[in-house]
Amino acid sequence: MDKDRKTNISRRDFMKKVGKGTVALGAASLIPQLVRPAMAAKRDYILIGHPSSLTGPLAGLGEPTQWITDRVVKEVNKDGGIYVKERGKKLPIKVKIVDTESNPTKSAEVASRLILREKIDLMLVLYTPDVVNPVSGVCERMEMPCVALGAPVEAWLTGGPYKWTYEAFWTIDTLTDLFIGIWELHGDETDKVVGGLWPNDADGTEWAKIMPKKLAPKGYKVIDPGRFPYFTKDFSSQIDDFKRAKVDILTGTLITPDWVTIWRQCHRLGFVPKIATIAKALLFPSALEAIGGDIPQGLTTEVWWSRYHPYKSSLTGETGRVICDTWEKETGRQWTPSIGFKHGGYEIVVDVLRRAQTLEKKALRDTIGKTDLNTLIGHIKYNEKHYSETPLVGGQWVKGKKWPWELELVYSFRNPEIRPTAKMIFPLPK
Repeated sequence: MDKDRKTNISRRDFMKKVGKGTVALGAASLIPQLVRPAMAAKRDYILIGHPSSLTGPLAGLGEPTQWITDRVVKEVNKDGGIYVKERGKKLPIKVKIVDTESNPTKSAEVASRLILREKIDLMLVLYTPDVVNPVSGVCERMEMPCVALGAPVEAWLTGGPYKWTYEAFWTIDTLTDLFIGIWELHGDETDKVVGGLWPNDADGTEWAKIMPKKLAPKGYKVIDPGRFPYFTKDFSSQIDDFKRAKVDILTGTLITPDWVTIWRQCHRLGFVPKIATIAKALLFPSALEAIGGDIPQGLTTEVWWSRYHPYKSSLTGETGRVICDTWEKETGRQWTPSIGFKHGGYEIVVDVLRRAQTLEKKALRDTIGKTDLNTLIGHIKYNEKHYSETPLVGGQWVKGKKWPWELELVYSFRNPEIRPTAKMIFPLPK
Protein backbone atom coordinates (compact mmCIF):
# COMPACT_ATOMS: atom_id res chain seq x y z
CA MET A 1 0.00 0.00 0.00
CA ASP A 2 1.44 3.40 -0.94
CA LYS A 3 2.05 6.17 1.54
CA ASP A 4 -0.86 8.36 0.44
CA ARG A 5 -3.29 5.51 0.76
CA LYS A 6 -2.03 4.76 4.25
CA THR A 7 -2.50 8.30 5.49
CA ASN A 8 -5.88 9.05 3.94
CA ILE A 9 -9.03 8.13 5.90
CA SER A 10 -11.78 6.55 3.87
CA ARG A 11 -15.36 7.08 4.94
CA ARG A 12 -15.93 3.33 4.93
CA ASP A 13 -13.01 2.66 7.28
CA PHE A 14 -14.04 5.39 9.71
CA MET A 15 -17.68 4.33 9.80
CA LYS A 16 -16.61 0.79 10.64
CA LYS A 17 -14.54 2.11 13.52
CA VAL A 18 -17.26 4.39 14.82
CA GLY A 19 -19.77 1.57 15.06
CA LYS A 20 -22.86 0.29 13.30
CA GLY A 21 -25.93 2.42 13.60
CA THR A 22 -24.27 5.19 15.58
CA VAL A 23 -23.20 7.79 13.07
CA ALA A 24 -25.01 7.99 9.77
CA LEU A 25 -24.39 11.70 9.74
CA GLY A 26 -21.27 12.17 7.66
CA ALA A 27 -18.94 12.37 10.63
CA ALA A 28 -16.04 10.99 8.64
CA SER A 29 -16.06 13.99 6.33
CA LEU A 30 -15.13 16.16 9.31
CA ILE A 31 -11.83 14.33 9.90
CA PRO A 32 -8.85 15.98 8.20
CA GLN A 33 -7.56 14.12 5.17
CA LEU A 34 -4.01 13.63 6.41
CA VAL A 35 -3.75 11.86 9.72
CA ARG A 36 -0.63 10.54 11.38
CA PRO A 37 -0.29 8.79 14.73
CA ALA A 38 -0.50 11.34 17.53
CA MET A 39 2.84 12.33 19.03
CA ALA A 40 3.44 13.60 22.56
CA ALA A 41 3.76 17.37 22.63
CA LYS A 42 6.79 19.04 24.24
CA ARG A 43 5.33 21.05 27.10
CA ASP A 44 5.50 21.35 30.86
CA TYR A 45 2.16 19.74 31.63
CA ILE A 46 0.10 16.66 30.78
CA LEU A 47 -2.98 17.41 28.67
CA ILE A 48 -6.07 15.23 28.92
CA GLY A 49 -8.74 15.66 26.26
CA HIS A 50 -12.32 15.38 27.45
CA PRO A 51 -15.27 15.60 25.01
CA SER A 52 -18.39 16.08 27.15
CA SER A 53 -22.08 16.63 26.47
CA LEU A 54 -22.51 20.06 28.03
CA THR A 55 -25.52 20.96 25.88
CA GLY A 56 -28.20 19.05 23.99
CA PRO A 57 -30.44 16.17 25.15
CA LEU A 58 -27.57 14.48 27.06
CA ALA A 59 -26.57 17.63 28.95
CA GLY A 60 -27.68 16.16 32.27
CA LEU A 61 -24.87 13.64 31.96
CA GLY A 62 -22.36 16.41 31.46
CA GLU A 63 -23.63 18.62 34.29
CA PRO A 64 -20.91 17.75 36.85
CA THR A 65 -18.05 17.86 34.33
CA GLN A 66 -16.40 21.12 35.37
CA TRP A 67 -16.97 20.58 39.10
CA ILE A 68 -15.42 17.11 39.13
CA THR A 69 -12.60 18.19 36.82
CA ASP A 70 -11.64 21.11 39.05
CA ARG A 71 -11.57 18.87 42.14
CA VAL A 72 -9.45 16.20 40.45
CA VAL A 73 -6.96 18.64 38.94
CA LYS A 74 -6.53 20.36 42.32
CA GLU A 75 -5.98 17.04 44.09
CA VAL A 76 -3.45 15.70 41.58
CA ASN A 77 -1.49 18.94 41.21
CA LYS A 78 -1.22 19.80 44.90
CA ASP A 79 2.06 17.83 45.08
CA GLY A 80 3.34 18.91 41.69
CA GLY A 81 1.44 16.53 39.46
CA ILE A 82 2.47 13.17 37.99
CA TYR A 83 6.05 11.94 37.55
CA VAL A 84 7.17 11.54 33.93
CA LYS A 85 10.42 9.59 33.71
CA GLU A 86 11.72 11.00 30.40
CA ARG A 87 11.30 14.53 31.80
CA GLY A 88 12.86 13.58 35.12
CA LYS A 89 10.19 15.47 37.06
CA LYS A 90 6.54 15.77 37.94
CA LEU A 91 4.22 17.49 35.48
CA PRO A 92 0.87 19.02 36.45
CA ILE A 93 -2.22 17.84 34.61
CA LYS A 94 -4.58 20.01 32.61
CA VAL A 95 -7.88 19.03 31.06
CA LYS A 96 -9.27 20.39 27.79
CA ILE A 97 -13.07 20.07 27.97
CA VAL A 98 -14.96 20.43 24.68
CA ASP A 99 -18.73 20.32 24.21
CA THR A 100 -20.02 17.51 21.99
CA GLU A 101 -23.50 19.09 21.92
CA SER A 102 -24.80 15.50 22.51
CA ASN A 103 -24.22 14.90 18.81
CA PRO A 104 -22.31 12.00 17.15
CA THR A 105 -20.96 14.16 14.33
CA LYS A 106 -19.79 16.86 16.70
CA SER A 107 -18.24 14.21 18.97
CA ALA A 108 -16.07 12.90 16.14
CA GLU A 109 -15.14 16.44 15.14
CA VAL A 110 -14.02 17.56 18.60
CA ALA A 111 -12.11 14.33 19.20
CA SER A 112 -10.17 14.93 16.00
CA ARG A 113 -9.47 18.51 16.99
CA LEU A 114 -8.25 17.51 20.44
CA ILE A 115 -5.77 15.07 18.94
CA LEU A 116 -4.53 17.05 15.94
CA ARG A 117 -4.67 20.65 17.17
CA GLU A 118 -4.43 20.41 20.94
CA LYS A 119 -2.06 17.41 20.77
CA ILE A 120 -3.50 15.82 23.88
CA ASP A 121 -1.68 13.03 25.68
CA LEU A 122 -4.73 10.94 26.59
CA MET A 123 -8.47 10.94 25.86
CA LEU A 124 -11.30 10.56 28.38
CA VAL A 125 -14.87 10.23 27.08
CA LEU A 126 -18.16 9.32 28.77
CA TYR A 127 -21.80 8.56 28.22
CA THR A 128 -23.91 6.89 25.55
CA PRO A 129 -22.88 5.34 22.21
CA ASP A 130 -23.83 8.62 20.50
CA VAL A 131 -20.72 10.18 22.03
CA VAL A 132 -18.46 7.32 23.12
CA ASN A 133 -18.53 5.38 19.84
CA PRO A 134 -17.51 8.27 17.55
CA VAL A 135 -14.73 9.35 19.90
CA SER A 136 -13.53 5.76 20.26
CA GLY A 137 -13.49 5.43 16.48
CA VAL A 138 -11.37 8.56 16.04
CA CYS A 139 -8.95 7.41 18.74
CA GLU A 140 -8.57 4.04 17.05
CA ARG A 141 -7.81 5.63 13.68
CA MET A 142 -5.37 8.16 15.12
CA GLU A 143 -3.73 5.79 17.61
CA MET A 144 -4.67 7.78 20.69
CA PRO A 145 -5.01 5.97 24.05
CA CYS A 146 -8.56 6.43 25.26
CA VAL A 147 -10.42 5.73 28.50
CA ALA A 148 -14.16 5.43 27.83
CA LEU A 149 -17.10 4.92 30.19
CA GLY A 150 -20.86 4.98 30.07
CA ALA A 151 -21.88 3.25 26.83
CA PRO A 152 -23.69 -0.11 27.15
CA VAL A 153 -21.02 -2.63 26.22
CA GLU A 154 -22.78 -4.39 23.34
CA ALA A 155 -23.51 -1.06 21.61
CA TRP A 156 -19.89 0.04 22.13
CA LEU A 157 -18.51 -3.24 20.76
CA THR A 158 -20.20 -2.64 17.40
CA GLY A 159 -17.31 -0.26 16.66
CA GLY A 160 -14.62 -2.82 17.56
CA PRO A 161 -12.36 -4.63 17.73
CA TYR A 162 -10.42 -2.05 19.72
CA LYS A 163 -6.68 -1.60 20.16
CA TRP A 164 -6.45 1.89 21.68
CA THR A 165 -9.70 2.29 23.61
CA TYR A 166 -10.88 0.66 26.84
CA GLU A 167 -14.40 0.96 28.21
CA ALA A 168 -16.09 0.49 31.58
CA PHE A 169 -19.86 0.08 31.97
CA TRP A 170 -22.53 -2.59 32.20
CA THR A 171 -23.83 -4.93 29.51
CA ILE A 172 -27.35 -4.94 28.12
CA ASP A 173 -27.42 -8.64 28.99
CA THR A 174 -26.83 -7.83 32.67
CA LEU A 175 -29.29 -4.96 32.56
CA THR A 176 -32.00 -7.26 31.19
CA ASP A 177 -31.44 -9.58 34.15
CA LEU A 178 -31.69 -6.55 36.43
CA PHE A 179 -34.98 -5.43 34.89
CA ILE A 180 -36.40 -8.95 35.20
CA GLY A 181 -35.38 -8.93 38.86
CA ILE A 182 -37.19 -5.63 39.42
CA TRP A 183 -40.33 -6.93 37.72
CA GLU A 184 -40.31 -10.23 39.57
CA LEU A 185 -40.35 -8.50 42.93
CA HIS A 186 -44.07 -8.59 42.08
CA GLY A 187 -43.90 -11.14 39.25
CA ASP A 188 -47.02 -13.06 40.22
CA GLU A 189 -49.04 -9.87 39.96
CA THR A 190 -48.27 -9.10 36.31
CA ASP A 191 -49.18 -10.89 33.09
CA LYS A 192 -45.57 -10.55 31.88
CA VAL A 193 -46.57 -8.58 28.78
CA VAL A 194 -43.78 -6.08 28.09
CA GLY A 195 -44.00 -3.04 25.82
CA GLY A 196 -40.64 -1.99 24.39
CA LEU A 197 -39.74 1.59 23.46
CA TRP A 198 -36.44 1.45 21.60
CA PRO A 199 -35.43 4.38 19.36
CA ASN A 200 -33.51 4.36 16.12
CA ASP A 201 -30.06 4.81 17.65
CA ALA A 202 -27.19 2.51 18.66
CA ASP A 203 -28.70 1.87 22.09
CA GLY A 204 -32.19 1.17 20.80
CA THR A 205 -31.02 -1.08 17.97
CA GLU A 206 -28.97 -3.31 20.26
CA TRP A 207 -31.55 -3.39 23.05
CA ALA A 208 -34.27 -4.41 20.60
CA LYS A 209 -32.12 -7.37 19.54
CA ILE A 210 -31.00 -8.54 22.97
CA MET A 211 -33.90 -7.97 25.38
CA PRO A 212 -36.66 -9.93 23.57
CA LYS A 213 -34.35 -12.95 23.19
CA LYS A 214 -33.62 -12.96 26.91
CA LEU A 215 -37.19 -12.24 28.00
CA ALA A 216 -38.95 -14.96 25.98
CA PRO A 217 -37.44 -17.95 27.85
CA LYS A 218 -38.50 -16.30 31.12
CA GLY A 219 -42.14 -16.33 30.03
CA TYR A 220 -42.38 -12.70 28.92
CA LYS A 221 -44.19 -11.60 25.78
CA VAL A 222 -42.63 -8.54 24.15
CA ILE A 223 -44.60 -6.02 22.12
CA ASP A 224 -42.21 -3.99 19.96
CA PRO A 225 -43.85 -1.30 17.78
CA GLY A 226 -40.54 -0.61 16.01
CA ARG A 227 -37.83 2.03 15.96
CA PHE A 228 -38.53 5.76 16.03
CA PRO A 229 -36.40 8.92 15.71
CA TYR A 230 -35.43 11.27 18.52
CA PHE A 231 -37.93 14.01 19.40
CA THR A 232 -40.97 12.16 18.06
CA LYS A 233 -44.02 14.18 19.10
CA ASP A 234 -46.82 11.62 18.74
CA PHE A 235 -46.59 8.16 20.32
CA SER A 236 -50.30 7.41 20.11
CA SER A 237 -49.81 4.50 17.68
CA GLN A 238 -47.30 2.81 19.99
CA ILE A 239 -49.59 3.37 22.96
CA ASP A 240 -52.54 1.90 21.03
CA ASP A 241 -50.45 -1.21 20.32
CA PHE A 242 -49.65 -1.55 24.02
CA LYS A 243 -53.28 -1.13 25.05
CA ARG A 244 -54.49 -3.75 22.55
CA ALA A 245 -51.88 -6.22 23.77
CA LYS A 246 -52.71 -5.48 27.43
CA VAL A 247 -49.14 -4.51 28.24
CA ASP A 248 -48.62 -4.24 31.99
CA ILE A 249 -44.83 -3.66 32.00
CA LEU A 250 -43.32 -0.78 30.01
CA THR A 251 -39.61 -0.56 29.26
CA GLY A 252 -37.18 1.14 26.89
CA THR A 253 -34.01 3.17 26.56
CA LEU A 254 -34.80 6.79 25.79
CA ILE A 255 -33.49 10.30 25.91
CA THR A 256 -35.29 12.38 28.51
CA PRO A 257 -37.33 14.62 26.14
CA ASP A 258 -38.84 11.57 24.45
CA TRP A 259 -39.76 9.90 27.74
CA VAL A 260 -41.41 13.10 28.99
CA THR A 261 -43.54 13.16 25.84
CA ILE A 262 -44.40 9.45 26.04
CA TRP A 263 -45.35 9.33 29.71
CA ARG A 264 -47.60 12.35 29.48
CA GLN A 265 -49.35 10.84 26.45
CA CYS A 266 -49.70 7.47 28.22
CA HIS A 267 -51.67 9.13 31.01
CA ARG A 268 -53.67 11.29 28.64
CA LEU A 269 -54.70 8.21 26.63
CA GLY A 270 -55.48 6.11 29.68
CA PHE A 271 -52.55 3.73 29.53
CA VAL A 272 -50.82 3.23 32.90
CA PRO A 273 -48.96 -0.09 33.22
CA LYS A 274 -48.26 -1.70 36.58
CA ILE A 275 -44.52 -1.13 36.16
CA ALA A 276 -42.50 1.26 33.99
CA THR A 277 -38.74 0.64 33.97
CA ILE A 278 -36.94 3.05 31.66
CA ALA A 279 -33.21 3.25 31.05
CA LYS A 280 -31.20 6.44 30.46
CA ALA A 281 -34.10 8.91 30.58
CA LEU A 282 -34.71 8.60 34.33
CA LEU A 283 -31.19 9.19 35.60
CA PHE A 284 -31.88 12.76 36.69
CA PRO A 285 -34.42 14.43 38.97
CA SER A 286 -34.85 17.09 36.30
CA ALA A 287 -36.55 14.44 34.14
CA LEU A 288 -39.18 13.91 36.82
CA GLU A 289 -39.70 17.64 37.21
CA ALA A 290 -40.09 18.02 33.43
CA ILE A 291 -42.91 15.46 33.41
CA GLY A 292 -44.74 17.46 36.06
CA GLY A 293 -47.43 16.60 38.58
CA ASP A 294 -47.47 13.32 40.49
CA ILE A 295 -47.29 10.94 37.51
CA PRO A 296 -43.53 10.24 37.88
CA GLN A 297 -44.20 8.53 41.26
CA GLY A 298 -42.89 4.95 41.25
CA LEU A 299 -41.00 4.98 37.94
CA THR A 300 -38.10 2.51 38.01
CA THR A 301 -34.70 2.61 36.32
CA GLU A 302 -31.19 1.20 36.32
CA VAL A 303 -28.81 2.77 38.83
CA TRP A 304 -25.17 2.50 37.82
CA TRP A 305 -23.93 4.64 40.71
CA SER A 306 -25.46 6.37 43.72
CA ARG A 307 -24.59 8.15 46.92
CA TYR A 308 -25.33 4.84 48.66
CA HIS A 309 -22.68 2.79 46.85
CA PRO A 310 -20.06 1.70 49.42
CA TYR A 311 -16.96 2.27 47.29
CA LYS A 312 -14.26 4.89 47.90
CA SER A 313 -12.27 7.14 45.58
CA SER A 314 -8.73 5.96 44.86
CA LEU A 315 -7.76 9.63 44.55
CA THR A 316 -9.23 11.21 47.66
CA GLY A 317 -10.48 8.32 49.80
CA GLU A 318 -13.94 9.91 49.85
CA THR A 319 -17.13 7.88 49.78
CA GLY A 320 -19.94 8.58 47.36
CA ARG A 321 -22.02 10.02 50.17
CA VAL A 322 -19.29 12.55 51.05
CA ILE A 323 -18.80 13.60 47.43
CA CYS A 324 -22.56 13.96 46.86
CA ASP A 325 -22.99 15.95 50.07
CA THR A 326 -20.18 18.26 48.96
CA TRP A 327 -21.73 18.65 45.50
CA GLU A 328 -25.12 19.54 46.93
CA LYS A 329 -23.62 22.01 49.41
CA GLU A 330 -21.41 23.76 46.86
CA THR A 331 -23.79 23.80 43.89
CA GLY A 332 -27.23 23.74 45.49
CA ARG A 333 -28.19 20.95 43.08
CA GLN A 334 -29.21 17.36 43.72
CA TRP A 335 -26.70 14.53 43.22
CA THR A 336 -26.89 12.40 40.06
CA PRO A 337 -25.24 9.11 38.97
CA SER A 338 -23.05 10.95 36.47
CA ILE A 339 -21.04 12.44 39.36
CA GLY A 340 -19.67 9.05 40.31
CA PHE A 341 -18.77 7.89 36.82
CA LYS A 342 -17.15 11.20 35.93
CA HIS A 343 -15.00 10.90 39.05
CA GLY A 344 -14.28 7.24 38.35
CA GLY A 345 -13.12 8.06 34.81
CA TYR A 346 -10.56 10.49 36.15
CA GLU A 347 -9.42 7.93 38.71
CA ILE A 348 -8.60 5.51 35.89
CA VAL A 349 -6.78 8.18 33.88
CA VAL A 350 -4.67 9.35 36.83
CA ASP A 351 -3.84 5.78 37.82
CA VAL A 352 -2.69 5.05 34.26
CA LEU A 353 -0.48 8.13 34.10
CA ARG A 354 1.06 7.37 37.48
CA ARG A 355 1.85 3.78 36.59
CA ALA A 356 3.10 4.54 33.08
CA GLN A 357 5.43 7.40 34.11
CA THR A 358 5.63 8.26 30.42
CA LEU A 359 3.61 10.04 27.75
CA GLU A 360 4.56 7.65 24.97
CA LYS A 361 1.28 6.61 23.38
CA LYS A 362 1.76 2.85 23.10
CA ALA A 363 3.02 2.66 26.66
CA LEU A 364 -0.05 4.54 27.87
CA ARG A 365 -2.32 2.25 25.88
CA ASP A 366 -0.69 -0.87 27.32
CA THR A 367 -0.87 0.58 30.83
CA ILE A 368 -4.62 1.16 30.48
CA GLY A 369 -5.00 -2.51 29.57
CA LYS A 370 -3.27 -3.57 32.80
CA THR A 371 -5.54 -1.50 35.05
CA ASP A 372 -6.52 -3.27 38.28
CA LEU A 373 -8.06 -0.55 40.42
CA ASN A 374 -10.68 -0.04 43.13
CA THR A 375 -12.56 3.17 42.37
CA LEU A 376 -15.62 5.15 43.40
CA ILE A 377 -17.63 3.14 40.82
CA GLY A 378 -16.24 -0.27 41.77
CA HIS A 379 -13.34 -2.44 40.65
CA ILE A 380 -11.93 -1.80 37.17
CA LYS A 381 -10.09 -4.59 35.36
CA TYR A 382 -10.37 -4.89 31.59
CA ASN A 383 -10.86 -8.17 29.72
CA GLU A 384 -9.57 -9.29 26.32
CA LYS A 385 -12.34 -7.33 24.59
CA HIS A 386 -11.17 -4.12 26.29
CA TYR A 387 -14.09 -3.63 28.67
CA SER A 388 -14.69 -3.88 32.41
CA GLU A 389 -18.23 -4.52 33.61
CA THR A 390 -19.37 -2.23 36.42
CA PRO A 391 -22.02 -2.80 39.15
CA LEU A 392 -25.70 -2.25 38.44
CA VAL A 393 -28.72 -2.08 40.75
CA GLY A 394 -32.36 -1.14 40.43
CA GLY A 395 -33.85 2.14 41.61
CA GLN A 396 -37.25 3.80 41.99
CA TRP A 397 -38.21 7.47 42.03
CA VAL A 398 -40.44 8.58 44.90
CA LYS A 399 -41.57 11.88 46.35
CA GLY A 400 -38.75 13.17 48.48
CA LYS A 401 -38.11 14.85 51.80
CA LYS A 402 -35.09 17.00 50.98
CA TRP A 403 -35.72 17.17 47.21
CA PRO A 404 -38.99 17.00 45.25
CA TRP A 405 -38.01 13.58 43.83
CA GLU A 406 -35.49 11.17 45.31
CA LEU A 407 -34.02 7.95 43.94
CA GLU A 408 -34.21 4.92 46.24
CA LEU A 409 -32.43 1.62 45.65
CA VAL A 410 -34.97 -1.21 45.52
CA TYR A 411 -33.13 -4.18 44.00
CA SER A 412 -29.57 -5.54 44.09
CA PHE A 413 -28.76 -8.94 42.67
CA ARG A 414 -25.08 -9.28 41.79
CA ASN A 415 -23.55 -6.78 44.17
CA PRO A 416 -24.85 -7.56 47.67
CA GLU A 417 -22.54 -4.90 49.11
CA ILE A 418 -24.90 -2.32 47.56
CA ARG A 419 -27.92 -2.55 49.82
CA PRO A 420 -31.51 -1.53 48.97
CA THR A 421 -32.69 1.63 50.70
CA ALA A 422 -36.46 1.12 50.32
CA LYS A 423 -39.16 -1.34 49.26
CA MET A 424 -40.61 -1.01 45.78
CA ILE A 425 -43.90 0.78 45.21
CA PHE A 426 -46.27 -1.48 43.22
CA PRO A 427 -48.32 -1.01 41.14
CA LEU A 428 -47.79 2.43 39.68
CA PRO A 429 -50.35 4.93 41.01
CA LYS A 430 -52.87 6.03 38.38
